[in-house]
Amino acid sequence: MLRVGLTGGIGAGKSAVARDLAARGAVIVDSDVLAREVVAPGTEGLAEVVATFGDGVLTDGALDRAALAAVVFADPSARARLERIVHPRVRARSAELTAAAGDAIVVNDIPLLVEVGMAPTFHLVLVVEADHAVRLDRLVDRGLPRAEAESRMAAQASDEQRRRAADVVLDNSGTLDDLHARLDVVWDRLVGFEANLRAGVRASRPAELTIAAPDRTWPEQYARLAARIAYAAGDLAVTLDHIGSTSVPDLPAKDVLDIQLGVTDLAAADRLAPLLAAAGFPGNPGEWWDNPKPPDTTIWHKRLHGAADPARPVNLHVRTLDSPGWRWALLFRDWLRANPAEVAAYAQLKAGLAAQGLTVDDYADAKEPWFNEAGALAEKWASQTGWAPAAAKG
Repeated sequence: MLRVGLTGGIGAGKSAVARDLAARGAVIVDSDVLAREVVAPGTEGLAEVVATFGDGVLTDGALDRAALAAVVFADPSARARLERIVHPRVRARSAELTAAAGDAIVVNDIPLLVEVGMAPTFHLVLVVEADHAVRLDRLVDRGLPRAEAESRMAAQASDEQRRRAADVVLDNSGTLDDLHARLDVVWDRLVGFEANLRAGVRASRPAELTIAAPDRTWPEQYARLAARIAYAAGDLAVTLDHIGSTSVPDLPAKDVLDIQLGVTDLAAADRLAPLLAAAGFPGNPGEWWDNPKPPDTTIWHKRLHGAADPARPVNLHVRTLDSPGWRWALLFRDWLRANPAEVAAYAQLKAGLAAQGLTVDDYADAKEPWFNEAGALAEKWASQTGWAPAAAKG
């Protein structure tokens, strides 16, 4: 099952996206619908709302949503009290519906997904956005007074906050035909992601080598994936770090994010494997290790996972904390970050190898002599500066 979180500001058009995805075969779990269900007449949720806010929020035994909105939207503390009543019940009901969906693409439509910190619980987060003026006009057209529409928009997360949580951002400022065309691409990605997840395999990658220009969003993409990995791994993950070329500013790289997960031992890595696979990071079959750097001659064993998402290649290296391979990944990154001349030299090497038309595997082998020399330089730098690993979790 692929679990997708769908969110966006009020008036952005989440419902249009949800309808389109449902027509393509997705199972939609709508939190707004569930939020009404859990405070329907006769429910424990409604009883708690009345006990908290008084009989003034009732009309003929049912919740007077307009009266309740007038209370909570003007008072953040009141809104927080309402959320503590409604959100746990909505999450529980959502979990029931999701579990019953079986092998499917399940889209959870959650207006406050970012605000309540739920992004890491999904395989992928889809954010719908539209220009502020477009959203405001849509809300006014629905009959909401302009001042109240502005207030409701201001009470939600900002566009920038939602983008930081988004694996996919859908601009819905235009026509429904425009939106449908964008969703064609998204749907292909979701279908491939679900198939790989169900099969327990990473997404296939081209054998041809492509070196991309530096992308300023690589660290943001890492942060989203790291939060997802940390949520899945729990206490078994001791450290999580962005490593490799995409972690170094201004360095061209293959568009593959390298992530290092530090564990106490490889037995812990093996216990983690099914948890990571369920989160969208299946293990690569076979034995995996890193080539040692001179003068060491012993191979550095590790576990390697990939991403089931066909649009976001990932190498997830699971290494034993304080092992040579774990330490080297952090040293190499920090040495490059501190030495722009070495970044330029490495970029030149990459460009030269890419021009030879190498495959990805041949490229990795061709870099080894340079890495051996770089290892000696990095160790010298570490000794001179007193460098020590400063790994972070999450």
